[in-house]
Amino acid sequence: MNIIDFENIHVGYDEKIVLKELNLKIKQNEHWAILGSNGCGKSTLIKLMLSELHPRKQYKYKKEIMGKERYSIFELKKDLGIITNDLHNYFEKNAGYLSGYEVVLSGFYSSIGIFKHQDFTQKQHDKAIQTIEFLEIEELKNKLVSKMSTGQLRKCIIARALIHNPKAFILDEPTVGLDIKAQDNFIKLLRKLSKNSSIVLVTHHIEEIFKEINKVALIHDNTIYKSGNKNEILTSENLSKIFDINITLDEQNDRYFIKSINN
Repeated sequence: MNIIDFENIHVGYDEKIVLKELNLKIKQNEHWAILGSNGCGKSTLIKLMLSELHPRKQYKYKKEIMGKERYSIFELKKDLGIITNDLHNYFEKNAGYLSGYEVVLSGFYSSIGIFKHQDFTQKQHDKAIQTIEFLEIEELKNKLVSKMSTGQLRKCIIARALIHNPKAFILDEPTVGLDIKAQDNFIKLLRKLSKNSSIVLVTHHIEEIFKEINKVALIHDNTIYKSGNKNEILTSENLSKIFDINITLDEQNDRYFIKSINN
């Protein structure tokens, strides 16, 4: 099954086209990194995946998510664990009173918080506990969001999505705001998730691309410039093109990093 199957999609805001002639196919059990510079359309692509934006109808296109042209947004969120900085910031600014456990439990209703009209079964409570234990974040169960670090809250939001056993996680620049140690711990967490779910990492940070990611798509000039196997697409030449600067890429211990940059 294809998690994402987009063909010839044009999408944007008002009269402005942000992404054009977009072609992207992500199969189940594949792990992807989608790379591009700031302002290239990465956030627009995520909104397209979330169905917050829709293709321009004057173009003939194909848009299927989880193998379907039509779907319930609520059901879609169970299959796709979407982790964006907008979601993180909303919890941080508006849900400081929630405990880590309540953040996780709220995923059953895709709500920000727990409300009186929401009934949770013992099975759901058990699932929330199992998820917290799987991610090894028991110390955050009773901790308030207002007292959490950026990395701690990010893990709780991951757990919130994980309670549905999603077929894929789509993460928007997931290590933003994390220090070096927290970044390393978070990448280890993603590697653990990749054993059971596809990972789609949308970023401009090369160092976030971990061993299990086997596919790469590059956004440039308002479209998917190139996509395919990581070892074929992730090259100095291609990165120099999309970031408009001379980049020398290197690899060590299955992790990529920028060795040098020259104007």
